[in-house]
Amino acid sequence: MRSIWKGSLSFGLVNVPVKLYSATEDHDVPLHQVHDKDGGRIRYKRVCEIDGETVDYEHIAKAYVDGDDTVILTDQDLASLPAERSKDIDVVEFVPTEQVDPIMFEKSYYLAPDSKSNKAYVLLMRTLEDSDRTAIVQFALRQRTRLAALKVRDGVLMMQTLLWDDEVREARFPELDETPRISDAELKMSRQLVDSFASDFQPEKFSDDYQEQLRTLVEAKLEQGDKLDTEATFGRQTDGGGEVLDLMEALRRSVAAQRTPSKASAKKAPPAKKPAAKKPAAKKKSA
Repeated sequence: MRSIWKGSLSFGLVNVPVKLYSATEDHDVPLHQVHDKDGGRIRYKRVCEIDGETVDYEHIAKAYVDGDDTVILTDQDLASLPAERSKDIDVVEFVPTEQVDPIMFEKSYYLAPDSKSNKAYVLLMRTLEDSDRTAIVQFALRQRTRLAALKVRDGVLMMQTLLWDDEVREARFPELDETPRISDAELKMSRQLVDSFASDFQPEKFSDDYQEQLRTLVEAKLEQGDKLDTEATFGRQTDGGGEVLDLMEALRRSVAAQRTPSKASAKKAPPAKKPAAKKPAAKKKSA
């Protein structure tokens, strides 16, 4: 993994140099928009409404519109803000873990020590584990001040960014203003139904059926010859593009090797494994 941010995690006088890594990844099948008639790639251009010219990213700035007036903010303007320049993750308090509402969780990151000595890092981990509390931290990342929950997961510090309080909508639905009468018999039957489904949560038992079926569909179309020449359709692939394809293939094989299909999913798509065995040849041809 490649770190996306480096800084220091501070609580009291303890300073822990850390590197930030994204803890999750997207496994969706990459799809492009094309012209249905000839398969030509649909591309979007960044066109200025005043002069009609295509604008490179390096010349794109942000702006705030205030009625008839517009304020342009350059990357240099935004980088000058004190919060953006800060490289500190500040622990502001330690709270009981159950008080952090899961609805506020946004994105998860791993924090790894960025020092030859990991003593301060391990000290903070042990402190969190022994106290059974979650650290609430504040930091700046990608032009945003963020709030996050810091905890321990599998022997590593994990940070989950949190939504701000005013970003969580209030749950108010007129349909729930009146509470219907629930009989003891109905409640008992409902509990029996829950008991019949009772189990320990094991994430590895579940898989993304839609993405698996989409991959099976793509592989079947490749095998049947229902395809277009990639270079003619999208243009010659760069070395970087080839690396992305290789990475996706490696992820697909890893998921397929570790996944144990349930009886239900086996009934839904019995031929799913057959095209997968021929996938490497199809990939080599399109690379």
